[in-house]
Amino acid sequence: MDFDLTHEQRQILDYGDAIAQKFDRKYWMECAEKHLFPEALYQQVARDGFVGTMVPEQYGGAGQGMVEMHLFLEGLSNNGIPLLNLVVGATMSLGFIAKHGSEEQKKRYLPDACMGKTRFCFAITESDAGSNTIRTATIARERGNRFALSGSKTFITDADGSDYALVVARTTPHTEVQRKTDGFTLFVVDLKAKGVEKQYIAVSIPAPETQWQLFFDEVDLGPEDVVGEVDKGFGVLFKSLNPERILVASICCGLGRYALGRAVTYASERKVFNDVPIGAYQGVQHPLANARAGIEVASLMALKAAWVFDQHRDAGEFANMAKLVAADAGIAAVDAALQAHGGNGFTKEYGIFDLYPLVRLLKTAPLNREMILNYIGEHVMGLPRSY
Repeated sequence: MDFDLTHEQRQILDYGDAIAQKFDRKYWMECAEKHLFPEALYQQVARDGFVGTMVPEQYGGAGQGMVEMHLFLEGLSNNGIPLLNLVVGATMSLGFIAKHGSEEQKKRYLPDACMGKTRFCFAITESDAGSNTIRTATIARERGNRFALSGSKTFITDADGSDYALVVARTTPHTEVQRKTDGFTLFVVDLKAKGVEKQYIAVSIPAPETQWQLFFDEVDLGPEDVVGEVDKGFGVLFKSLNPERILVASICCGLGRYALGRAVTYASERKVFNDVPIGAYQGVQHPLANARAGIEVASLMALKAAWVFDQHRDAGEFANMAKLVAADAGIAAVDAALQAHGGNGFTKEYGIFDLYPLVRLLKTAPLNREMILNYIGEHVMGLPRSY
């Protein structure tokens, strides 16, 4: 069992340190407070080949796996500059098309997306369904050899800046799904198409990517827009959600490290009593040390989940555990950093409290802690279904 990263993997992890020299936390926060997508950072990431990390080389990507994507996003987050679009776009959408799309779709969508010319978002959540995807009401009804998509999606990250959405829809009504093996289909939808509307959702969290509702009114789609097979998207869909959980863990671990790094610097310099840095006091030092241990444990689970995914094995157990422990560890790390900073932690100048809303969000989204515990209890431990 070798825990050492390869030279290339170490370079991917360290990329965040390098790009943060130009696009630092201050830049990220300026974008976040204005809800402006960090286009310059994103385009640099695209030029450096990281948007296409999980896309095969023949379609303009780097041909790497989930481990490398985890290390890349963790490296960005280590510097306080995570990009949520890289979860829903580069990984969940481009990775899905690269794995399940037709040859024509791969040639049509992947090269431009890898170069940063186009962006994707992922649309699954609905206001009346929440975590219960089975209740999805958005439906694509067959019209001859084509489809008419109607319904709505909510909390769609970066929908306004995206050119396309990978949309999860029913092609078999819910009342008839018992007669089918599945009933779900995934479509690539042009967000500028007739019948597509967007509505902004104001949230209290500073982040560059904004949240949107999407409305579909008889949007015309053809067989060329179907990713995978009609009526057989449910199984591959849920396996494809594991990368989302893994990368949420990557972000939480990275932001936790960033917060702790800031706290260590502050506590090593701040003196209040007897000309001794407050970091020498166990009451300050131990919470930071304990939080660091939690971050590293969570990071190892995320790395394991990514490795299992790359082995084409079911990563659900480890992906869910990684998301669970990383969200808690990230919150604990930011909280410890806040406490170490005292009143300064709540000021704009020090920028520590600004970290809290995002890590706290990731305890609830994209899948809440309670549903993850339900999954572990039922599917990992074999307990009776609880809901």
